[in-house]
Amino acid sequence: MLPHLDAQKIIKTIDRLNRRIAERFPDSGLSQVSLQVHKVADKAQSRSQTARRPNILLRLGVAILLLLLISVVAASVAVLLDGSFELNTGWDAVQGVEAGISASVFIGAAIIFLITVENRMKRKKMLTEIEDLRELSHIIDMHQLTKDPERVLRPHKRTASSPTDNLSPFELSRYLDYCSELLALLGKVAGIYSQGVHDAVVLDAIDSIENLTTGLSRKIWQKMIILGQWQNEVAAEGRANVGEAAPPAVPHERPPVEDIAPSDDPPASS
Repeated sequence: MLPHLDAQKIIKTIDRLNRRIAERFPDSGLSQVSLQVHKVADKAQSRSQTARRPNILLRLGVAILLLLLISVVAASVAVLLDGSFELNTGWDAVQGVEAGISASVFIGAAIIFLITVENRMKRKKMLTEIEDLRELSHIIDMHQLTKDPERVLRPHKRTASSPTDNLSPFELSRYLDYCSELLALLGKVAGIYSQGVHDAVVLDAIDSIENLTTGLSRKIWQKMIILGQWQNEVAAEGRANVGEAAPPAVPHERPPVEDIAPSDDPPASS
């Protein structure tokens, strides 16, 4: 069998991330959002299992309605085949054919509606759940929106409306990393819904969630790259201030004469 996403392992990963965020940033808004991610993951597991199971009562009701519809059609055909219904003129024949075509189209649409009603009900529920993932993705992005490395790395003049800068460079790095992990896990939660689902509309919605979380994570990683470059510069300046010597270069050893391939070029004239 092909490997598949294990919902329980994803939930365990989210639970561990919840503890990491709560220990590093207790009573923070990000820790509350991570708890919401855990809730939607639990819901995704139960909803995906429900979507894969057939709705027996609904299918039984659809089968009864289809039988009634087929019985009505069969009774109508029996009346037409009986000699009691007569066509006196050609116009009556045309009207009869038109009525038959209209009835066939109506009956066909009714049959398609009854057969697909279960899939449409499941689709509506799953799209509602997937929309919750979209909202959570934007909420996580809002939490990291004001976490700008420039405010932490370089002194600046604050205003009355400036966001609070109470994070050290290390804490800011951890905060951004947690946001990126939450977004990645939301993409995996969306992947739970895709297992055993063959609805093109639902699969497109799941792909849009994965694209959204990937794009938002890319913005966060740009901030983390800036922060990492600054930390490398600070470390290099610290080594220079304490007079730490650079690591010695490895001398280039001339290979033995016998290891040098002979050249066919004539010796240069002096």
